[in-house]
Amino acid sequence: MLLRRGLVALLTLLTLTACGHDENPAPEEPVVAESQGRQVDEEPQAAAGLGSRGASAAPSAKSQGAQATAFVQKLSGTFGIVVRDRTTGAVWKAGDTKATTWTASTIKLAIATDVLERNQAKQITLDATDRSNLDKALINSDNDAATALWNRYDGPGMLERFRSKYGMGSLAVIDGYETFWRNLRCSAEDLQSLMSYVLEKLDAQSRSYLVTTLRKVASNQHWGVWAAGSGLKPGNKDGWAEKPVGGKNVWVTHTVGFAGDGERYVVAVMYEQRPGGTLEKGAHAVSDAVATYFGAKVPAPVTLP
Repeated sequence: MLLRRGLVALLTLLTLTACGHDENPAPEEPVVAESQGRQVDEEPQAAAGLGSRGASAAPSAKSQGAQATAFVQKLSGTFGIVVRDRTTGAVWKAGDTKATTWTASTIKLAIATDVLERNQAKQITLDATDRSNLDKALINSDNDAATALWNRYDGPGMLERFRSKYGMGSLAVIDGYETFWRNLRCSAEDLQSLMSYVLEKLDAQSRSYLVTTLRKVASNQHWGVWAAGSGLKPGNKDGWAEKPVGGKNVWVTHTVGFAGDGERYVVAVMYEQRPGGTLEKGAHAVSDAVATYFGAKVPAPVTLP
């Protein structure tokens, strides 16, 4: 009996000892902050542009605007960008928005606006060929189509209307060149005024045509305002050319258009590079400035002309 009690006591002592000490404890799972475990994107919608947050939302002046300004300040050459919010009236600018340079093909938007408006007023009558040339000049940026409209409908006579009616106050013919649409100069401010006129003062039928057409431009114009992102349903008229400035050839890459529900944002950008620049660098710079402002993907996915 005593032997049995002794064995029970011994077994109990061994059990208590095993529960109180682990010779090889399993290591604790470390507590890792989420930012250490994966890359955290503070604005996961950025790659899709404002459209993912609601196309009516305004860009943050302290974030995207500041980032876009910093981007522009790093560029060489002469760069100017204007974004006007037609809902709030706010205007954001960076660079030299009053500097003038060759308009390149952006002026085709002014030509189209003029002939459409005069047709609506029954001052001229656009036929099927004219309508086709309008499409080609805007969608494909066809130079021959623009020249045909310019020659048929008194191009030189349009210039004063561009200045006084469309607000393109600094528009002028390049010194030493004939009065022709390919020999004009203007500023980003001028292009902003032109686009604002189209959206706010042009007759409804002509405005509808231009908005619809600028939203379906060919791939050679899928850059510039286009970089705001598909969620903002942008439309644009781009311009690009290698032109003489100060005795040397330089690339100019420009864009004018709109973005957002109801074409809320008017956007105009002009960029004159220094000698040695390229079309690719210019188109990407213009596009990345727009994309940065609207919180879209940078580098912007663009198609070069």
